[in-house]
Amino acid sequence: MKNIKYILIFAVLIASGKLFAQQDPSYTLYKYNMNIVNPAYAGTNGYTELNLNIRSQWVNLKGSPETQSLSFAKPINDKIGIGFSFVNDQVDVIKETDFAVDFSYRLQVSETSDLYLGIKAGAYTFKADLQSKAIGDPAFGENVSRVNGIFGAGAYLKVKKFYATLSIPNFLTGKRVEGSEFTQATDKTHIFAGAGYTFDINENLTFQPSVMGRFVQGAPSSVDLTGTFDIQNKIELGGSYRLDDSFSALALVKLGDWMKLGYAYEFTTSDVKDFSDGSHEIMLRFNLSGSKKATLIEE
Repeated sequence: MKNIKYILIFAVLIASGKLFAQQDPSYTLYKYNMNIVNPAYAGTNGYTELNLNIRSQWVNLKGSPETQSLSFAKPINDKIGIGFSFVNDQVDVIKETDFAVDFSYRLQVSETSDLYLGIKAGAYTFKADLQSKAIGDPAFGENVSRVNGIFGAGAYLKVKKFYATLSIPNFLTGKRVEGSEFTQATDKTHIFAGAGYTFDINENLTFQPSVMGRFVQGAPSSVDLTGTFDIQNKIELGGSYRLDDSFSALALVKLGDWMKLGYAYEFTTSDVKDFSDGSHEIMLRFNLSGSKKATLIEE
């Protein structure tokens, strides 16, 4: 219990100081929450979709990250897509709530390839209940409540069965904590880059490898390597490896022409494994287009 207390106190320290850099929540099911990190993805599937995601990180460790997100995307026509995203993320006494709208525009590069360009705009609230920790340090004598802006951009390339993504969800460096040299914290630029391909094994089975990297100033790079098998466009099974951090198993089940359920279990390989039973992530994806001809997953 004493070790856990020290971990939580240290988490608050780094969250309020210059050491804190990797501020955005992480996901195992990145591929199915793409427009949260890349506005260019909005509307690229050709149908209206709604995604709900709940992630509990490092279960049984008090104060560990809890994230809930909702994203919506809709094509307006064959050129323009719109969307919005809502993300609520809490780590111990620190809570951040994001809301942003997305706009994407399609450029036809060739008969078989399209380049989507997107922008994201919105705001987020940042709150830190530092007084509840009762640490006794003057730097933690006042709670923090701020509202900062969001402005980001991204590009998404689709070439037959291949895709590539590059985005910066927020260029703005809003202030989070303001005080002495050791209690200042501002937003850091997050760069997301990834790619994926679909291999047809036979008419009932495909294999979809993908990679997603997150790069943040002042923090170690995070790279996810994922591979899934799609069976008859009804079930997806696979796994993911986050370099030097964790292994994950994931499954997605098509429950009809309009809904898909996903689940991922992540086992960390870092020192946190001694205090946690892993991480859980649940996703619901809805096709709201009303067209049974639309494929639920068309990455």
